[in-house]
Amino acid sequence: MEQAPEKTKSEPVVAVRPVFLRMVSGDGTPRRFHDDEDETGSQDSSAISLEEIEGRKKSEWYRRSGPSSWRSDLSWWCGLPSRDREESVPERRARRRRCCQRVGVVVVVLAIFGVIAGVVYVSFVTTLRRRLAPPPGHSGLQHIVETWKEPDSKGAFKFDWRDDFSRDIVPKNCHSHNDYWRAVPLYAALAVGCVSVEADVWLTEEKELLVSHSWKSTKRVRTLRSLYLDPLTNIFENRNVSAASTEDRETGLFESDPNISTILLIDFKSKGREIWPVLLSQLQPLRDRNWLTYYDGEKLIQGPLTVVGTGNTPFDLVQQNATNRFVFFDAPLLSISDAKYNATNSYYASTNIKSAIGRIWTMNGLSRKQFDTIKGQVDAAQEKGLKSRYWDTPPWPISLRDSVWRTLMDAGVGMLNVDDLISATRWNWGWCVIAGLTLCGNS
Repeated sequence: MEQAPEKTKSEPVVAVRPVFLRMVSGDGTPRRFHDDEDETGSQDSSAISLEEIEGRKKSEWYRRSGPSSWRSDLSWWCGLPSRDREESVPERRARRRRCCQRVGVVVVVLAIFGVIAGVVYVSFVTTLRRRLAPPPGHSGLQHIVETWKEPDSKGAFKFDWRDDFSRDIVPKNCHSHNDYWRAVPLYAALAVGCVSVEADVWLTEEKELLVSHSWKSTKRVRTLRSLYLDPLTNIFENRNVSAASTEDRETGLFESDPNISTILLIDFKSKGREIWPVLLSQLQPLRDRNWLTYYDGEKLIQGPLTVVGTGNTPFDLVQQNATNRFVFFDAPLLSISDAKYNATNSYYASTNIKSAIGRIWTMNGLSRKQFDTIKGQVDAAQEKGLKSRYWDTPPWPISLRDSVWRTLMDAGVGMLNVDDLISATRWNWGWCVIAGLTLCGNS
């Protein structure tokens, strides 16, 4: 017989809800929650909270025990009060003395190295300049440059003639701009081979031509004759140049190329029509000895000296003498297309370089467009038998000056207008500036 199921005694069921304590903020206050709360949200919240707490703890720990700043260290080493370190006044004074001693040692060492570097730099520049500088000349002209004296009431400087007057001097197409400003007018330019010199003249009431850039700076002893015409006459006489048309005689000043004609560019500063007859009368003795280039109405006969008028020189008076013209004109290069300018009445075709091509904007020199403009002007002058010349070229910086010189020569300019004779004629322009060092300057 089946037994009735045994009745079990019912036991009460107790549900245990786990309780977790979580630190939700840095204030240390726990939060109580149960496991039937949103699990995902709780876990995320718990993870973020733990990371934040850990980060904050680390930050606080690093701030408390990390290395001190360099300012704090410097203050401590130099004996200044520091918030990070506690010490007595004697200790701080001792550290201050040590700091001063160390700073003094550093300053002395740096000063010694600075002096050594300066000596090395000066020695390097001096040696480099000495190695690259052209050797001094030993010609008769160089001797005149070294012994020359200003003209006096007796006239031009007198010198003893030497047979090596222009020996080993190579003539060059360079124009000594404002030549009378130089320590030694005329001779300094000839000594380096420049074939063209410039003299500005003013007419006095006594019908004398004074040489100076301005009327206020004129001196009665510095005349066209004492500075240029008389010295040139003396040179031609000693060179035994008796007739420019004689083929078996030397006709120029330079032994290496006796056929070169020296150019005397005379800038009329005062009234040109008043200067003109005075100039012709002073040039006549040289013309009588056939030392001047002249035009006889049919052909141009070259002499050892060619005289060119510029500034206020009247062009109509230049053309007036059609059979015995021995003063020629400095034609405007920008108007070279005008048919009235030709080799029978003009020698130069000149202009200000800024008027010709505008401003030079870069340190590298002329742009391609500016070069093409220069080239066109130079070719136009050459087609007419005239020598192109650009004045007021940039004198500084040296690298820019040399770059413009090279560009003008590449374009075939007829005469290079220069102020620095030595750099223009004897230095290698590529070595004037090395690593920012200027080795050749004004002379």
